Amino acid sequence: MLKLISRRRHRHRHHLHNLSPIISISRQLTQSHFEDDPPFSPIFKPPKPQNQEPQKPKQDASKNKPQNNFPLKSDLPFDFRYSYSEINPSVEPIGYRETPKFSPFGPGRLDRKWTGTAAPAARQAVDMAGVEEQRSAVLGEPLSEEEVSEIVERYRHSDCPRQINLGKGGVTHNMIDDIHNHWKKAEAVRIKCLGVPTLDMDNVCFHLEDKSGGKIIYRQINILLLYRGRNYNPKTRPVIPLMLWKPYPPIYPKLIKNVADGLTFEETKEMRNRGLNSSPVMKLTRNGVYVNVIEKVREAFEAEEVLRIDCAHVGMSDCKRIAVKLMDLVPCVPILYKDEQIIIWRGKKTM
Repeated sequence: MLKLISRRRHRHRHHLHNLSPIISISRQLTQSHFEDDPPFSPIFKPPKPQNQEPQKPKQDASKNKPQNNFPLKSDLPFDFRYSYSEINPSVEPIGYRETPKFSPFGPGRLDRKWTGTAAPAARQAVDMAGVEEQRSAVLGEPLSEEEVSEIVERYRHSDCPRQINLGKGGVTHNMIDDIHNHWKKAEAVRIKCLGVPTLDMDNVCFHLEDKSGGKIIYRQINILLLYRGRNYNPKTRPVIPLMLWKPYPPIYPKLIKNVADGLTFEETKEMRNRGLNSSPVMKLTRNGVYVNVIEKVREAFEAEEVLRIDCAHVGMSDCKRIAVKLMDLVPCVPILYKDEQIIIWRGKKTM
């Protein structure tokens, strides 16, 4: 057995000894092949010189931090509110859902004090004549009919990229900043109005022009175009501090009384039953366009004393907002909310 194993080892060594010149030749061929072929040739990079630069002194990290320019100071002559078109400043709230100490502008970010509903401007006398002169200077000369038609054709379409949607909040404070941001690159802004504010489009147009300083050059149902002016300069735009969150609405007195003014308890109950059993004058949809509602209610009051408005799927909060608008604009007396139905009475005097 030992002789057989020794013979096998001898044969294996002899076979390897015969193959060694072949392996060396193949290595030389492959090496020469890679050296002759540029794509596979090794790349020799010269060593980078070591530049010993003098060490710079370390700067204080506190100097590199951005400096906060707070509190912000704004020269706008009006009081800051969450909504300018949907809040009546003449009605005082009877309570607050959150303490007035928490300003929606953030702590220490505004030089005005938050009262719970507004951040009033400085008590100094505001020169309204100077404000009007400044606005007229920005607007410049009135646009000609050709210029108006050109701007309207450019921005009135539904695919306009310069559009702002106005919802049930109406003309909000942060919307004024959005308008000026659009005015940086566009002459006009397309504003699409939906929901409760469309009951009084005149009020919406007034606050848009008054708070932004622009001019409404186009109005079609619920679509508005707000023009910035000939001499508008985005670098000199007013400072508009942003609200960081939506403040909780305060608590206001109840709109509907147990007994309507001018009626007894029995008469009020009878009016409510008549309204619930009558057919609705109109049916309102959520976030709809209510431009013609006031006129239709006035026409219906010429024949009926009590009306019912169907506000199914509109929401109870929007029902209350609609009733407040109807009371001021028709005018009328809301006497009942029930199952998203508004019952209104025209009052003692014929409207």
